[in-house]
Amino acid sequence: MDTGKKFTFGNQTDIYNPWSIINYLDKRIFNTYWANTSSNGLVGKLIREGSTNMKMVMEDLLKGGSLHTYVDEQIVFNRLDSRESAVWSLMLASGYLKMERFIQNEKRGKHGYDLVLTNQEVRIMFEQMIEEWFSEATPAYNDFIRALLKGDIKSMNGYMNKVALDTISYFDTGKRPSETAEPEKFYHGFVLGLIVDLADRYTVTSNRESGFGRYDVVLEPCRREDDAMILEFKVHDPEEEGTLADTVKSALAQIEEMQYAADLKARGIAPERIRKYGFAFEGKKILIEKG
Repeated sequence: MDTGKKFTFGNQTDIYNPWSIINYLDKRIFNTYWANTSSNGLVGKLIREGSTNMKMVMEDLLKGGSLHTYVDEQIVFNRLDSRESAVWSLMLASGYLKMERFIQNEKRGKHGYDLVLTNQEVRIMFEQMIEEWFSEATPAYNDFIRALLKGDIKSMNGYMNKVALDTISYFDTGKRPSETAEPEKFYHGFVLGLIVDLADRYTVTSNRESGFGRYDVVLEPCRREDDAMILEFKVHDPEEEGTLADTVKSALAQIEEMQYAADLKARGIAPERIRKYGFAFEGKKILIEKG
């Protein structure tokens, strides 16, 4: 039973939260009973306004991956905005994360942990939270998803610019805004949204490299009738590109040069069923073109 709230006490790994168990026995329905006993507002705010790395870690956790970090048992709340380890420590102490492996570093006097989402209940809670990020900020997000699935490039441009205008500041604390950092934070929030909203139709993976300029997303269909998609994102560099259209062309060229479609083809997806999109950012302006 993965949905029930499960803890590890010492060597005992089957400790469950009685609140979730009692509610399940009463209603005979799996639900986020434990998660719904609080607003989860602080954790949601920390992730939404957190760094690019924090959002990338959440991508991994939502897909069943783990996080290796040091844990500070003395959580200081005024450090939550400046130290990511403090956020993960809070989430571990609050039950959102559980320990999978413990590593002791005697030389440094620190304890390392491999952490994962505690169970399915917590994963569902975070998925619902991410969906609310966009529904609260802009109604255009769902319209963009529908346009993306249809391959309607004109509507994708219109809706995506509306989404960016409404939400870029929503993903940023405003403390250190910059032309590069703001779209980058928005972008990683956007990828989390794709992972959640398209989970029933696509496996969403990302090919990470250092810097925002080299980062693509691959959507592999779960159903034979759906097309695969490759999304390449680039921030406009005025020193190298004259216009936003030049940035899009560079993004599309990179998809071809780096052969991002190779794995999809190897899995038996025909080239004509692989859509390729370039996304170019300049501040809160976005241009999308299809390759």
